[in-house]
Amino acid sequence: MSIGHTLLGLLESGPRHGYDLKRAFDERFGHDRPLHYGQVYSTMARLLKNGLVEVEGIEPGSGPERKRYAITDAGLTDVETWLAQPEKPEPYLQTTLYTKVVLALLTGRSALDLLDTQRAEHLRLMRELTRRKSSGDLADQLICDHALFHLEADLRWLELTAARLDQLATEVRK
Repeated sequence: MSIGHTLLGLLESGPRHGYDLKRAFDERFGHDRPLHYGQVYSTMARLLKNGLVEVEGIEPGSGPERKRYAITDAGLTDVETWLAQPEKPEPYLQTTLYTKVVLALLTGRSALDLLDTQRAEHLRLMRELTRRKSSGDLADQLICDHALFHLEADLRWLELTAARLDQLATEVRK
């Protein structure tokens, strides 16, 4: 996720302070990984330097002065361009899991045990996401569905790999 583009998009509704941006980001997108304040302010400094936002006002606060950021025309164009570009599909052609399976086979360890352990972990996470989905709002449901579909694909790969483990062992030990 592009944090800069997301913060710019949040600014389209009107100027905000860094604290407000962090809160809005965390409410909409940061359920599992909330932003750190330092990340918000360093991102805003970069956006300011690049002319994508401007400081609309500075207000005194109980601590440091609070800057209110507004998106510029260049920032609007940048968000529009970003939203129009499709995301590159991630083909996962060389995953850590595949590497672990091959290394287990090469070193005489049980690749089947590795696959069984991974399957159990995937199923545990799927149960957790299903519980979260059942009690969440629409945004939570969609996020959980996205993750669940990826986990289902991983499970299919785990089953296929387990079924072909003897053949893979022969090939990697050549």
